[in-house]
Amino acid sequence: MILPWQGLISTSIRSALDCPLNYARSYLANLLPLCVRKVVYLDSDLVLVDDIAKLAATPSGDDKVLAAPEYCNANFTSYFTPTFWSNPSLSLTFANRKACYFNTGVMVIDLDRWRDGDYTTKIEEWMELQKRMRIYELGSLPPFLLVFAGNIAPVDHRWNQHGLGGDNFRGLCREFASGAGESPALEWER
Repeated sequence: MILPWQGLISTSIRSALDCPLNYARSYLANLLPLCVRKVVYLDSDLVLVDDIAKLAATPSGDDKVLAAPEYCNANFTSYFTPTFWSNPSLSLTFANRKACYFNTGVMVIDLDRWRDGDYTTKIEEWMELQKRMRIYELGSLPPFLLVFAGNIAPVDHRWNQHGLGGDNFRGLCREFASGAGESPALEWER
């Protein structure tokens, strides 16, 4: 299968993150017919145990392109390289935004707004820059952060009980988080 974005993929800290299908979420507006106006995107390692219509009903406000679980206590700076942070023309990308990490494994995307804003192109521009100079490490997530961080609608954290099954960086198993059994969506790390 030939995917149009394969030439834009740079190596990551984990080979699983280099899989071309990890990048498909950036192209949903191009791949789906125009009559599809909204989509709920779920990573393949997510087990949904509630009605997806509840997640799809997440309000996105008047101007947000996507809704996702946001984690403002996460160390946002660690997702980008020192090269990124030492270059003011790059690091100023987050000026005037309260940029927080958000998990792209659970998203509600307004495809009309995505298409109107040409967000696939904006993500591709960051991927092209990454091919020229290493500015991030974690596959398809950082371009989403660069484009959307600080400008998303919130999704209740219960929809993304992430980190089950393992630690992406150290390859270790994790304990089952307290309250995870009450979550409508459970995400296993691969």
